[in-house]
Amino acid sequence: MRNTSTTTVPLGSPLYTQVKQEVLAALARGEWKQGEAVPPEKTLAERFGVSIGTLRKAIDELAAENILVRHQGRGTYVAVHTRNHHFFKFFRIVRQDGHKSYPATQLLRFRRVRATAAVRERLALPAGAYVFEFSNVLSLNGDVVMVDDISLPESRFPGMAEYHLRERPSTLYALYQDVFGVNVIATDEWLRVGLADATHAQWLGVTQGTALLEIRRVAYSYNKQPVEWRVSRVNTAAYEYLGQEAGGVLGA
Repeated sequence: MRNTSTTTVPLGSPLYTQVKQEVLAALARGEWKQGEAVPPEKTLAERFGVSIGTLRKAIDELAAENILVRHQGRGTYVAVHTRNHHFFKFFRIVRQDGHKSYPATQLLRFRRVRATAAVRERLALPAGAYVFEFSNVLSLNGDVVMVDDISLPESRFPGMAEYHLRERPSTLYALYQDVFGVNVIATDEWLRVGLADATHAQWLGVTQGTALLEIRRVAYSYNKQPVEWRVSRVNTAAYEYLGQEAGGVLGA
């Protein structure tokens, strides 16, 4: 490849994998925004110094991952994630009878603070960095089910204010995409059992010390850039976590 980059790929990776990482790096730099066309395949192949076949294989993988989308006769575009696909790809709490629904969300608190060491580690932030912290309580089918405690790096969400969260017309990830140009494309999650402290017990309407499902999540934008740290606490008396369905991602 003629293109020089700091993108790291494992030694011995196929050439198309290297091209894929270069495209992701370009997306992370903001070269092409959501909904915009990427350059023609011939132009990209020349840029990266590879054959059209190699370039197409990289684009095929990005399209399969819903990062890029091909439009017949028009070219290849950066995907804009729609509400249904994006929401149910990442929201996996369902009623125990399997019923899926959108939650009603209430913002409980919002503040700008210096990131703790633990948050800095999760979001790859330098010492002294600021984050926006906020908490939402989510209800499903009229039941208060979970609380999300969320941290966002100020550097990625400049100007974030409480009204953005209170007045958003759609999902959080749609807000990130539409207002701040941050597109969440993947997450890592860790699940464990925790006990409700006094604050979360009050918000969830349970007794302090009640066992809760605790979901810790880092959300990533292009090129594995961490953009959100979230801890969700779920009352599983009538609800449960549904992971990947057979044959694909939940809601895909």
